[in-house]
Amino acid sequence: MMSAVKTTRQAEPAWQTAREAVEAAETVLLVSHIAPDGDAVGSLLGLAGPLREAGKAVTLAIDDGVPPDLRFIPQSDTVLPQLDSGHYDLMISLDSSDLERIGQVGAYGMANSSTVINLDHHPTNTRFGDIHLIVPEAVAAVEIVYDFIDYIGADLSPDPAFALLTGLVTDTQGFRISATNSRTLEIAQTLMSKGAPLPVIMAQTLNRRSFAEVALWKLALPSVRLKRGLIYATIRQRDLRQAGLATTGDGGLVSYLITVDQAKVSVVFKELPDNKVEIGFRAKPGYDVASLAYQLGGGGHTLASGCTLDGSLQQAQTAVLPLAHRAIAEGAASLA
Repeated sequence: MMSAVKTTRQAEPAWQTAREAVEAAETVLLVSHIAPDGDAVGSLLGLAGPLREAGKAVTLAIDDGVPPDLRFIPQSDTVLPQLDSGHYDLMISLDSSDLERIGQVGAYGMANSSTVINLDHHPTNTRFGDIHLIVPEAVAAVEIVYDFIDYIGADLSPDPAFALLTGLVTDTQGFRISATNSRTLEIAQTLMSKGAPLPVIMAQTLNRRSFAEVALWKLALPSVRLKRGLIYATIRQRDLRQAGLATTGDGGLVSYLITVDQAKVSVVFKELPDNKVEIGFRAKPGYDVASLAYQLGGGGHTLASGCTLDGSLQQAQTAVLPLAHRAIAEGAASLA
């Protein structure tokens, strides 16, 4: 058993129902969100190991698989990029706020699983599925996975501990966000005692950047504008092609922009094929971009969220920028 402070959330009826569902299942499907980050992949691989050790036949899937920058996580090559066959006793959706976010593998799993557990920490979660382990106060989805592994009486070997610590490091930006607390550090210490190498994870996640991302920033930075606490930039399809960056992300640009002293909220608009725009939001403590994203059909965290809109870049900016300024005004009023 793992050693950590117990949480009152484990006394909630849903946790007992979820444990019973896991105990009864022989086949389990684990899915997470499209464009997965460290918390998504870490939750997936962190839970897979203990379930397999408990004798479950576990299938892992994320649309398009694990991105190259996260393939250093042990067992990442076991994650399938698509699903088109099989029926599962249990599906567990991890770190996904809504049905759209779990993509095609999630849609297949929802249609071909007897029971669905929704495990997430996003306050904008739409509560899909049959059993809800939704903990908005958790610093990352891996924290809930960690507690659930403990709750079902499993232990952690080095590979799942590695995966969970990766999620904790990436979602807290190296234990720097305001939601980080003493228990976050206690969990990290326990995972390290199970064999997770913190220096390796930090080097592979926070302290690296590809030249393609640098090239993309070079093309996008001339578009940066700063107005009344709102800083934003635009990435066009031609920028992605010129940089040679085949990714659904922005190379970390939206997180970089929020570090500007005068910025309260940062936004990056990224042009997608088929007349769509992907939008990333970041905020400084005291400002809420989760509600902003939710208004636009997206979701996420208070300080980090996103959405996708139909239409052109100009149409997206026309819709988003006034709402972003309103979020800044509301945040300033709450801090006054």
